[in-house]
Amino acid sequence: MSAIIKPVAIRVLGKEYNVPCPMDEEDVLVSSARKLDKLMCEIRDAGKINGGERIAVMVALNIMTELHTLQKKHETPEQEFAAKLVHLKQKIEKVLES
Repeated sequence: MSAIIKPVAIRVLGKEYNVPCPMDEEDVLVSSARKLDKLMCEIRDAGKINGGERIAVMVALNIMTELHTLQKKHETPEQEFAAKLVHLKQKIEKVLES
């Protein structure tokens, strides 16, 4: 049985958006939107970045950096070693191409 989708109104940087959302995920969406709005307002209010699009990019970069850090913490030593090997292989291939 598929989840019932309904539009949920969220507000980010003073603008309202209607986002389709499964009913059982509405609380998560609203909570996420509040956190997003808070982060975007903090960056806007710091006065260093102008424009909603630039603010959104900065927030997205901050979130992705945080996610990457969390993912790295949960990597097994084997996964970390494999990633380092891939990186080393790419560096070697680049040098050999020169």
